[in-house]
Amino acid sequence: MGRFRRRMYEDYQQYSTDENFNIACKKVKRIKGFYSHLRIYVIINILIIIASINGEIFGDHIHIRDGGLFSWHTYSTAVFWGIGLLAHALSVFGRDLFFSDDWEERKIQEYMKKQEAKNKWE
Repeated sequence: MGRFRRRMYEDYQQYSTDENFNIACKKVKRIKGFYSHLRIYVIINILIIIASINGEIFGDHIHIRDGGLFSWHTYSTAVFWGIGLLAHALSVFGRDLFFSDDWEERKIQEYMKKQEAKNKWE
Protein backbone atom coordinates (compact mmCIF):
# COMPACT_ATOMS: atom_id res chain seq x y z
CA MET A 1 0.00 0.00 0.00
CA GLY A 2 1.44 3.37 -1.01
CA ARG A 3 2.10 6.20 1.41
CA PHE A 4 -0.71 8.34 0.03
CA ARG A 5 -3.29 5.58 0.20
CA ARG A 6 -2.14 4.56 3.69
CA ARG A 7 -2.46 8.18 4.80
CA MET A 8 -5.94 8.34 3.28
CA TYR A 9 -6.97 5.26 5.23
CA GLU A 10 -5.52 6.70 8.43
CA ASP A 11 -7.21 10.08 7.91
CA TYR A 12 -10.53 8.58 6.92
CA GLN A 13 -10.54 5.41 8.95
CA GLN A 14 -14.26 5.64 9.57
CA TYR A 15 -14.82 5.51 5.78
CA SER A 16 -12.44 2.65 5.03
CA THR A 17 -15.23 0.11 5.47
CA ASP A 18 -17.61 2.26 3.42
CA GLU A 19 -18.32 0.70 0.03
CA ASN A 20 -18.51 4.11 -1.70
CA PHE A 21 -15.03 4.99 -0.45
CA ASN A 22 -13.62 1.72 -1.77
CA ILE A 23 -15.29 2.25 -5.16
CA ALA A 24 -13.88 5.78 -5.32
CA CYS A 25 -10.37 4.49 -4.48
CA LYS A 26 -10.59 1.89 -7.25
CA LYS A 27 -11.82 4.53 -9.73
CA VAL A 28 -8.96 6.87 -8.83
CA LYS A 29 -6.47 4.01 -9.19
CA ARG A 30 -7.85 3.18 -12.65
CA ILE A 31 -7.67 6.84 -13.74
CA LYS A 32 -4.11 7.07 -12.43
CA GLY A 33 -3.22 3.92 -14.39
CA PHE A 34 -4.66 5.42 -17.56
CA TYR A 35 -2.68 8.65 -17.21
CA SER A 36 0.50 6.63 -16.58
CA HIS A 37 -0.26 4.66 -19.75
CA LEU A 38 -0.81 7.92 -21.67
CA ARG A 39 2.46 9.41 -20.38
CA ILE A 40 4.44 6.33 -21.44
CA TYR A 41 2.67 6.34 -24.83
CA VAL A 42 3.72 9.94 -25.50
CA ILE A 43 7.33 9.46 -24.33
CA ILE A 44 7.93 6.25 -26.29
CA ASN A 45 6.38 7.58 -29.49
CA ILE A 46 8.44 10.77 -29.30
CA LEU A 47 11.55 8.60 -28.95
CA ILE A 48 10.48 6.48 -31.94
CA ILE A 49 9.97 9.57 -34.09
CA ILE A 50 13.33 11.01 -33.04
CA ALA A 51 15.02 7.68 -33.82
CA SER A 52 13.31 7.59 -37.22
CA ILE A 53 14.72 10.98 -38.11
CA ASN A 54 18.16 9.58 -37.23
CA GLY A 55 19.65 13.01 -36.77
CA GLU A 56 23.14 13.33 -35.41
CA ILE A 57 22.39 16.10 -32.95
CA PHE A 58 25.84 16.14 -31.35
CA GLY A 59 27.80 15.83 -34.58
CA ASP A 60 29.08 18.50 -36.93
CA HIS A 61 26.21 18.01 -39.35
CA ILE A 62 22.66 16.73 -39.22
CA HIS A 63 21.91 13.67 -41.28
CA ILE A 64 18.22 13.01 -41.87
CA ARG A 65 17.37 9.58 -43.22
CA ASP A 66 15.31 9.61 -46.40
CA GLY A 67 11.62 9.22 -45.63
CA GLY A 68 12.17 9.12 -41.87
CA LEU A 69 9.20 11.30 -41.03
CA PHE A 70 7.03 10.19 -43.92
CA SER A 71 7.28 6.42 -43.71
CA TRP A 72 4.62 4.16 -42.26
CA HIS A 73 6.90 2.40 -39.79
CA THR A 74 7.49 5.69 -37.98
CA TYR A 75 3.85 6.04 -37.00
CA SER A 76 2.59 2.45 -37.06
CA THR A 77 3.39 1.91 -33.39
CA ALA A 78 1.59 5.12 -32.45
CA VAL A 79 -1.49 4.14 -34.47
CA PHE A 80 -1.89 0.61 -33.13
CA TRP A 81 -0.90 1.53 -29.58
CA GLY A 82 -3.28 4.49 -29.85
CA ILE A 83 -6.14 2.09 -30.58
CA GLY A 84 -5.23 0.20 -27.42
CA LEU A 85 -4.97 3.47 -25.49
CA LEU A 86 -8.44 4.46 -26.72
CA ALA A 87 -9.80 1.12 -25.52
CA HIS A 88 -8.14 1.72 -22.15
CA ALA A 89 -9.71 5.20 -21.95
CA LEU A 90 -13.15 3.79 -22.73
CA SER A 91 -12.74 1.10 -20.08
CA VAL A 92 -11.75 3.69 -17.46
CA PHE A 93 -14.10 6.53 -18.30
CA GLY A 94 -16.85 4.47 -19.90
CA ARG A 95 -19.50 6.21 -21.90
CA ASP A 96 -19.15 9.24 -19.64
CA LEU A 97 -16.22 10.20 -21.82
CA PHE A 98 -18.57 11.32 -24.58
CA PHE A 99 -22.10 11.34 -23.18
CA SER A 100 -22.66 11.64 -19.46
CA ASP A 101 -25.91 10.58 -17.83
CA ASP A 102 -27.32 14.08 -17.81
CA TRP A 103 -25.97 15.07 -21.25
CA GLU A 104 -29.25 14.35 -23.02
CA GLU A 105 -31.23 16.39 -20.50
CA ARG A 106 -28.83 19.35 -20.77
CA LYS A 107 -29.03 19.31 -24.58
CA ILE A 108 -32.83 19.25 -24.50
CA GLN A 109 -32.83 22.23 -22.12
CA GLU A 110 -30.32 24.06 -24.33
CA TYR A 111 -32.43 23.59 -27.47
CA MET A 112 -35.59 24.58 -25.62
CA LYS A 113 -33.92 27.83 -24.49
CA LYS A 114 -32.77 28.56 -28.03
CA GLN A 115 -36.25 27.93 -29.37
CA GLU A 116 -37.76 30.09 -26.62
CA ALA A 117 -35.37 32.94 -27.43
CA LYS A 118 -36.17 32.60 -31.13
CA ASN A 119 -39.93 32.67 -30.50
CA LYS A 120 -39.58 35.59 -28.09
CA TRP A 121 -38.64 38.01 -30.85
CA GLU A 122 -41.33 36.87 -33.31
